[in-house]
Amino acid sequence: MLTVEIIRMAWRSLGANKLRSALTISGITVGIFSVISVMTTISALQSSIETGLSFLGADIFQFAKYPNSINAFGDERFKNRRNIDYETYLRFIRLIGDQVELVAPKVFDQNVQAVFENRKTNPNLDICGTNQGFIVSNNFTIASGRNLSANDVELARSVCVIGKAVIDRLFPEGGAVGKTIRLDGRSYEVVGTFGPKGEAFGANEDKTVIIPITKFFENYGSKNRTVNIAVQARNQIVYEKTMGYAIGAFRKARELKPEDPNDFEVYSNDSLAGAFRNIAGMVRIGAFVISTIALIAAGIGIMNIMLVSVTERTKEIGVRKSLGARQRDIRLQFLLEALFLSLLGAISGIVLGVAAGNGFAAFVQAQLVFPWGWSIAGVLVCSAIGIIFGLYPAHKAASLDPIEALRYE
Repeated sequence: MLTVEIIRMAWRSLGANKLRSALTISGITVGIFSVISVMTTISALQSSIETGLSFLGADIFQFAKYPNSINAFGDERFKNRRNIDYETYLRFIRLIGDQVELVAPKVFDQNVQAVFENRKTNPNLDICGTNQGFIVSNNFTIASGRNLSANDVELARSVCVIGKAVIDRLFPEGGAVGKTIRLDGRSYEVVGTFGPKGEAFGANEDKTVIIPITKFFENYGSKNRTVNIAVQARNQIVYEKTMGYAIGAFRKARELKPEDPNDFEVYSNDSLAGAFRNIAGMVRIGAFVISTIALIAAGIGIMNIMLVSVTERTKEIGVRKSLGARQRDIRLQFLLEALFLSLLGAISGIVLGVAAGNGFAAFVQAQLVFPWGWSIAGVLVCSAIGIIFGLYPAHKAASLDPIEALRYE
């Protein structure tokens, strides 16, 4: 028999039992969908992080009380650490001197409402006490007006720089600079506005308002507050050396003895990306294990359906053999049927998985990707499953005695 004719017969055989074929394909689809959707989501998020959606600016590292971990704030090991207070920050900048490009303290209060005349924002703004280094350390830009100044911090002036979400709500006609707004009932002069920053992973950075850190502590108090301190090296060449020097200065500012472990965290863009990669790796392993189990179960389903098909078509096989069909022709046909079932399931799973993964990526405003590597791997694995689990039914069909097969009712 011609190979093309065998392929046509295998395809027509699947079409003869559409419901049964569809149910068999769905098993493969679920297995591939589970892994492709997860891998697409992880790849999209990782791509966004590594191409600009970073927490810190270039050549910058940060000292903090808590590590950059989802569960860190509920962990007693970190809750019992001393807060990083403003006095520690002042000691640190005296010790570090001119060895770094900038040092920017940051302390936040959330769910703040801004008011201007008869307009109000939602009570969901983030107010940050900081200095002039904030915009560099957090990749913000000044759209109009000016940044905070060293004099603003030294004199604890009631000034602020506001994000685009605040501007759109309070000053839809523009002209925010020079106006006086109220934050939690306290008046601040708007000296500058931020350029649009957008959302990243559910957090809207356009809702940020910054004020001098000295005014922050004056208005909100310093009790139970910890300061994050961003440090920028002069360039990438001295980055590692600067970080080592800064850690030593920060330990001294914290009055730690040489034998004491660090009671603070240091992280940078690389460490943040590394932490994400570790989490992504564990998620990938979990998705791979789950999908492997699902694919094995689907492969068993293919074998079962093919064995049923062999039994139902015993007389057809006998007729074909009596007309000259060879064992290898029969074996190839049934292998192709199993392979077609697997490949159709793989393609369906890849399409649905990519759509679901990129749908989530679009929701959190991450980059859209197509996981070519995992998709190709999925097709190859499904092909192997179709061949492996279709081999026994195909061998059984090819081994049927034509005389006995013709007598089968």
